[in-house]
Amino acid sequence: MDLKIKRKSTRTAYTSNLLESYPHDLQMYKIPPIEDIRLQEFESLALERLTLLRCLTTATTLKGLRIYSDEWKDYIINELRSQGLKYYANLCDMSGCGTNESDLLARRKDHIGHFILRLAYCRTEELRRWFIARELELFKMRFMTMSPKAVEEFFKINQLCYTSISDEEKNDLMPYLRESTMHHKIDTSKIYKVKFYEVLDLVKARKVYIQGGYAYIPDRDFISVLSAQYRIHLKQSLAIACHHLGEIEQDERLVGLLKGLHQSYAGSDYSETKVTIPIESLDSLSVKSFPLCMRQLHEQLRLSHHLKHGGRLQYGLFLKGIGVTLEDSLRFWRDEFTKIMESDKFEKQYAYNVRYNYGKEGSKRNYSAFNCLKIINNNVGPGDCHGCPYRHCDPSNLKNRLKGYGIENQALNDIVEMAKKGHFQIACSKYFDSAHNTDIGLGINHPNQYFEESQKLLAGNKVEIKKETKVAKKEEPNSIEEMDFDEISEWNE
Repeated sequence: MDLKIKRKSTRTAYTSNLLESYPHDLQMYKIPPIEDIRLQEFESLALERLTLLRCLTTATTLKGLRIYSDEWKDYIINELRSQGLKYYANLCDMSGCGTNESDLLARRKDHIGHFILRLAYCRTEELRRWFIARELELFKMRFMTMSPKAVEEFFKINQLCYTSISDEEKNDLMPYLRESTMHHKIDTSKIYKVKFYEVLDLVKARKVYIQGGYAYIPDRDFISVLSAQYRIHLKQSLAIACHHLGEIEQDERLVGLLKGLHQSYAGSDYSETKVTIPIESLDSLSVKSFPLCMRQLHEQLRLSHHLKHGGRLQYGLFLKGIGVTLEDSLRFWRDEFTKIMESDKFEKQYAYNVRYNYGKEGSKRNYSAFNCLKIINNNVGPGDCHGCPYRHCDPSNLKNRLKGYGIENQALNDIVEMAKKGHFQIACSKYFDSAHNTDIGLGINHPNQYFEESQKLLAGNKVEIKKETKVAKKEEPNSIEEMDFDEISEWNE
């Protein structure tokens, strides 16, 4: 007797609801999420979305890759995977309408993350421009990866009433289409007939055939129609979000996160290391592997045997992050400060703060080193030597300092020019390349990242930094004293 075994469905009610809400990888984000989520997930999804959008900026601005090229796309996907954002990498690489639970959960995160960033980026015209530009780049990239079947499904789901012209009409227009478009596969492409004002970017570039007020575009260029619609939708949605911002911010838990999200650091945490750096090697390391912001602090400390509070905080946490132990740190600061003061004064006025940074005093938290954004946005007053030299130094002083460090003229001019334009982290990346005689175009987001990558180049990957998380949470103040600084928590282009 034959036995028929009925396989039990593994699809849960929750999964079915997700499929109904998110039937396709690519979304137009017209309906906001209505489910309840925990504040921790709210913050994580926001930072993950921010990391995704910043990858787009890095690929174009820092790496110099041609937008939408295969190299550009591959860099973004690989970078997302390295950041632990595999679900975003999959959405960017396999846009379609799969029904696996992992696909549905990825779409949910994508949807919620987008709407959270709307709330954070609706505040000013500058933030809105950046957000719209990045979201459009992401939308275009994902659309261009879709199969023809997935495109048709996307049209159907979003009720986009566009149909391709008949083969007969296409054959009649073929000579004009070949002359006006630059696609090699025009013979096998579907051709859509749309109002010319829906593809003004193609009209401007003279990449489309127009007849009787209609533009005839191959399926590959149809993204121009969708992008125009999506841009209008985003502009309107951000304006609405800005109008209702006051109501949203009645929840005090969201105010700080949303206001500072565009300046949040979303990289690796360097609060612990697997190595110990002896303080006797700091002089040589400062020349070989310190970023400029830390090198100038080290040299100033050696020169004057003292640093103001901002400098001590910035440099002290950096030293902790590279692997200087508490005992060595106390000895390092004591040896230097006691050249101009009594030992008792150091113990009473300065030793406490050193122990505090290591979580041995006060709230006893394990504080992490400052990232580039925090350093760039710190308040730097007269006589201070902390902060970011690319932002806070006069261009002529910066140029003289770089020249003194042996940076060759072309690289020196490039660094100073980037600093003048406000691209401080790109300037730091160029300094890294010049100092190490390389051209890797590293995206610098953290002084300790600079140190780690420098040591890898110089010592054959002997330094391994333990990273607690791939995507850091929004930072809390590193100490009571740090509250004197403006609270920030994106690297702008």
